[in-house]
Amino acid sequence: MRTSFGVLAAAGIVTAAQLGLATGASAQAGAARSTGCPVDIVYPSRFYVNSGGWVTDGGLYFAVKNTSASKSFKKVTFTVTDVKNIRFGSATAKGGKVSHKTSKTVSVYTTTLKKKTSLGVKVQTHLLNTHTYKVKFALHGTGWNCAVDQGTWGS
Repeated sequence: MRTSFGVLAAAGIVTAAQLGLATGASAQAGAARSTGCPVDIVYPSRFYVNSGGWVTDGGLYFAVKNTSASKSFKKVTFTVTDVKNIRFGSATAKGGKVSHKTSKTVSVYTTTLKKKTSLGVKVQTHLLNTHTYKVKFALHGTGWNCAVDQGTWGS
């Protein structure tokens, strides 16, 4: 029995979801940075999904971090939008307020993003398909040379 389970698991026939166990997932980022853009996008590199497709530990955390040691930025809005197979539940902001939330979009806003601080959101996340999912990032604000489109994250 152990041998056949090991062979099936190695072949990928028996998945952790079929066994009723939490599954692990990882994602790659396709975020392109503009030259002269003093912010970094923070996203999870590894997370776990329960048997119902919900991300454990309260959801996923996405943020924009001001890497400048000398500048603050005004009217900053960071938006995370579903591209493929993700739905959002409740959202909690860090460093600002949730300004817009639907099942497919979450935005956080702050009037001033101070130097060496971050603006982020932890959002309960349901993966409709744990093998293929994607979100895109948008960033608006004044005082920098950053593209609005900040790339994508997912698998």
